[in-house]
Amino acid sequence: MATTTITSSGDGAADKSIFPDGYKTSGQHAPVPERVHPFEAYPEEITGPTVWQADEYRNNPEKWTHSFTDDEIREIEQATDRFIESGVPLTAITKEHFALPTLGPFLGTLRYKTLINGPGFFLFKNLPVHTTHPHWTLHKSATAYMGLGAHLGYPVSQNSRGHVLGHVKDLGEDPTKTDRVRIYRTNARQFFHTDATDLVGLLCIAKAMEGGESDIISTHHVWNILRRDHPDVARTLTEDKWFFDRKGEVSKGEGQWYRGCVFYLENDELADGGNRRVYLRFDPNNVTSLSRFNSGPDAQIPPLSEAQLHAIKTLEETCLANSLHMVLDPGDIQLLANSHVLHARTAYKDYEPGTVDPETGRERPRRHLMRLWLATPEDDGGWKLPYPDSGWKKRGGIQVDDNAPACPLDAE
Repeated sequence: MATTTITSSGDGAADKSIFPDGYKTSGQHAPVPERVHPFEAYPEEITGPTVWQADEYRNNPEKWTHSFTDDEIREIEQATDRFIESGVPLTAITKEHFALPTLGPFLGTLRYKTLINGPGFFLFKNLPVHTTHPHWTLHKSATAYMGLGAHLGYPVSQNSRGHVLGHVKDLGEDPTKTDRVRIYRTNARQFFHTDATDLVGLLCIAKAMEGGESDIISTHHVWNILRRDHPDVARTLTEDKWFFDRKGEVSKGEGQWYRGCVFYLENDELADGGNRRVYLRFDPNNVTSLSRFNSGPDAQIPPLSEAQLHAIKTLEETCLANSLHMVLDPGDIQLLANSHVLHARTAYKDYEPGTVDPETGRERPRRHLMRLWLATPEDDGGWKLPYPDSGWKKRGGIQVDDNAPACPLDAE
């Protein structure tokens, strides 16, 4: 099956018999060479609402959390029930299918002012899930979650199987096999990283027995620290000398990796003379997993240099020392902007099978988060990215050939 040619002017409109909402996820792409800028073009210091420090929020949850009220939950439940009764497939959900007269305008403002152009994170609490509200099935919670997400962006595929509803759950896979195992399918620690999309949402269905806690940090605060204290690292991270592993999730004709930077500037096509913002896309597991291609007599790409290894270590240490820590409870929805927020997760341990909750008398479930990757394209107020698919509705994500989107209700 041939791959789709990506152009800046295309929007990814696709065959609705395969892609029910009419748009195809564009997938992983190398940056456009002309949109890669030298270190000297970057600002020495970033200012504005995207720069924040953990102390500003640690003891002020009212700045970044909202607990759904009874009236809001009723509105969500009514929209959920209407959608389920309509028979429309979950892969076709849009905000037009999920009317929220009260919450809709609030979500629109949150999306633009807080997530895309502000601090880049927010936490909703109290969405019903079956571990707190037994009559809310996984199907009902998933529908409500995707309906809320549709007001924030376009859901994109997260893996080669087209999952637009993902599941963060330990499936017993080996986290050391980073060339083929995605860490979200294990219970291992996740280092600070971004996901391959504009926004990521995590709905907590069940907590672990211990661990699995979240850390986030302003990428722009990190840049300021690196630029001031580690300018050599900042420079290394802006160089077009990094290789990123697609981990075998490739369409016909695609390579197993692509080349790019860690830090970028927005592309040059900015309206009203605006300044290009600093943008980051990085997952250390996708750059340290390429030994199969960068060692031995048949090496195809260079191994990581000492400067790059030092940069990875310094970036992680800087994030750890300055991050905001949070614990997600069942019913919480964490929303992050990957453009300017890095996130991490501590390792975790699940309850042993058969462990019973003394309060409910039910077996304790394994840790389970539902995940959404949401695109916020240029024509919807999103950042002007250095990639060839920046104009697509469903830019980014992971798309293999024409694999159709899917919404499994649990990990598989």
